[in-house]
Amino acid sequence: MFGRINGWCLALALSLLVFMTPARAQLVVGRDYVPIVPVQTTDNPGKLEVLEFFSYGCPHCSEFPPVVGKGPAALPADVVFKRVPVSFGRPAWASLARLYYALEVTGDLARLDGAVFNALHQAGGKLYDDKSIIEWVATQGVDARKFTDAFNSFGVISKVKRADQMAQAYKIQGVPALAVDGKYLVTGKETKGFTELIALTDQVINKARSERGKK
Repeated sequence: MFGRINGWCLALALSLLVFMTPARAQLVVGRDYVPIVPVQTTDNPGKLEVLEFFSYGCPHCSEFPPVVGKGPAALPADVVFKRVPVSFGRPAWASLARLYYALEVTGDLARLDGAVFNALHQAGGKLYDDKSIIEWVATQGVDARKFTDAFNSFGVISKVKRADQMAQAYKIQGVPALAVDGKYLVTGKETKGFTELIALTDQVINKARSERGKK
């Protein structure tokens, strides 16, 4: 559907790139977005939640442009951005989802997020089993014992299960995919590139925002 956008870069781009691209005159169901049925409860009902479903194992998810930088703080005050690593029942992708959450626990995610994609899709690394993942992480300056404890922890394994449950609830068929406020899945069937996709996503966010205002 669209190329990989680094999670933090996407968060910042959502707040900036929309001003650089003309908006579509009117959103069209099916072409631009599809409703999520039933509507999903978000983790923070007080904010508009944007979810990016992805996997480190997805080649398209590794293709992201050099964007303006990192910083979810640049998002509008009423928007929160979250990433959801999915497995689609593939053991190798489940291990990569555990890698994501374990790096989050150790505090190394921001530093190594792009490095994981590069290792898999540029350097030809085979990070598809626990042993290979732990060995690779140790070469990246991460405390191997601390990472291994996190990687095998109940908390991380529970998050991976929850991520897959969310993918099923949101009816995610492929990645990357963007969902807005538990209500809409951005399809962008006619978008041409990163900038148009972000502008479209911002329009869907505005749609969800206006509907909240009508309550």
